[in-house]
Amino acid sequence: MYRAPVSEIAFALKYVAGMKAAMDAGKLNGLSEDLVDAILEEAGKFASEEIAPLNWLGDQTGSKVKDAVVTTPPGWKETYKAWADAGWNALAGPEEFGGQELPATMALAASEMWNSASMAWALCPLLTVGAVEALDKHGSDALKAKFLAKLTAGEWTGTMNLTEPQAGTDLAALKSKAEPVGDGTYKIFGQKIFITYGEHDMTDNICHLVLARLPDAPEGVKGISLFLVPKFMVNDDGSLGKRNDVFCQSTEHKLGIHGSPTCVMIYGDGFQGHEPGAIGYLIGEENRGLNCMFTMMNNARLNVGIQGVAIGEAAYQHALAYAHDRKQGKAPGSKSEGMSPIVDHPDVMRNLLTMKSMIRAARGICYSCAHALDMARESTGDEQKMWSERANILTPIAKAFSTDMGVDVASIGVQIHGGMGFIEETGAAQFLRDARINPIYEGTNGIQSIDLVMRKLPLSGGQSINAYTSELRDIAEAVRGANDPEFGETAARLSSAIDDVEAATHWMLAALKDGRAEEALSGATPFLRMYGLAAGGAYLAKAGLAGDKKEHAVLARYFADSFLGECSGLKTTVMEGAESLLSAKTLLKMA
Repeated sequence: MYRAPVSEIAFALKYVAGMKAAMDAGKLNGLSEDLVDAILEEAGKFASEEIAPLNWLGDQTGSKVKDAVVTTPPGWKETYKAWADAGWNALAGPEEFGGQELPATMALAASEMWNSASMAWALCPLLTVGAVEALDKHGSDALKAKFLAKLTAGEWTGTMNLTEPQAGTDLAALKSKAEPVGDGTYKIFGQKIFITYGEHDMTDNICHLVLARLPDAPEGVKGISLFLVPKFMVNDDGSLGKRNDVFCQSTEHKLGIHGSPTCVMIYGDGFQGHEPGAIGYLIGEENRGLNCMFTMMNNARLNVGIQGVAIGEAAYQHALAYAHDRKQGKAPGSKSEGMSPIVDHPDVMRNLLTMKSMIRAARGICYSCAHALDMARESTGDEQKMWSERANILTPIAKAFSTDMGVDVASIGVQIHGGMGFIEETGAAQFLRDARINPIYEGTNGIQSIDLVMRKLPLSGGQSINAYTSELRDIAEAVRGANDPEFGETAARLSSAIDDVEAATHWMLAALKDGRAEEALSGATPFLRMYGLAAGGAYLAKAGLAGDKKEHAVLARYFADSFLGECSGLKTTVMEGAESLLSAKTLLKMA
């Protein structure tokens, strides 16, 4: 059973992401270490004791749909109510509407624990938090007054409706329509697929954020608007009115996250005798909906990144417990009678340390991204720009590197279980099945790599990425200066990896400047991987410098010895691999 690693999360927040330095400087709204520790302790307790027991049952039972009504697994509704009543949904919400307005780092840390306990359950509040941020930033005062307090409290939940059968990554192909009614509202018509928690029984109302086109909208993504479409209309006094014309047609049969209903939603079909047309309210300006939705999407991308960390942590704890219990063979050097626990065998040790170090590396990236968002909110002028661009750079790395890591770690967890890992009853397979969606949704990891190379590297003419790389180099130099034997060759290996990253970055920026976008895109995914490895290695080393236990330095050394050497090969792929890739296109033709 999952136990929240509260002390490790607190350490990563304070000393790796940088929260302690910010608090000591009087930033983050006067947040104190004592309050940070108290919140994390209570969040960990709720995750471990209330949510985690739901995970296996939710996977085996799944959510059910009948006559457009979705029923979630036993205990989910009651646990969600207790969670919302305890104020957890409001953690980072706007204070004006009942939120606690705590830093993004605190909300992300709590989200890690919810998702480790049960990722399928935690997907519901994840999207609500994003809807709150989008509505708070872009909604009218009237919309905020009617919806935001209930969403902030978690009494109602939010969804994100982008994808259609013909429009996945390419939202220019979107066909859903919005027709003005004349009273300030719109009638929405269309079908949306892959809508997480599009219908459920955990709250009285669901607020759908829906992308659709107005009748005179221009072609492409510049002609998309964003609408809030409630499941139930809301009266002026805040009470619920009539049912809106939006219904769940079906739920998907999925590889994992079985407890989370992934819905096909139909808007405006006149289902069950309703007047055709789902009533919606415009968020932001007409034809500028994608800009508004990106607020929610960026929030979701970072939260999906932490899902990779979360599922990896749960898989690691499961595998570690099994490795201590399972006895097989006799480990080298063992003097005890009988078989040894497999945790004593070098190859199993290698696998477990790989899991542990990768999780902590990705955690450092995700929390540092959240900290950059917090610091951007706290800053002005050039400093605000620096932190904002830092968050922009780290978001695709956090999403893609962490979720790829989550799949790899969950797969290693199955391997450690041996043949029993392939048997569902041990629980190891569920982590792998659940983790597999993370590199796909909220923008596939290939899209994240494209975003990093095409949009984020050129920020401020490349100065932002170069400044960040320079900070990673400072960590390597600090390790060298510490002269601590526990680090081994970490400083040299980290410096070499950063050299590789710097060379690849300069090559990418030159390729983009010279109009060689196809060559740059050919190396985008290996480029993101190498940057994630270098950044993750630096954050592990930073933990080793700050920690009073040698565990952090030893883990940084293991990661440096085992994984930072990859950066050299990845640099070659980035800078020299385009020609062989593009010349091999003919091999992919259908017979």
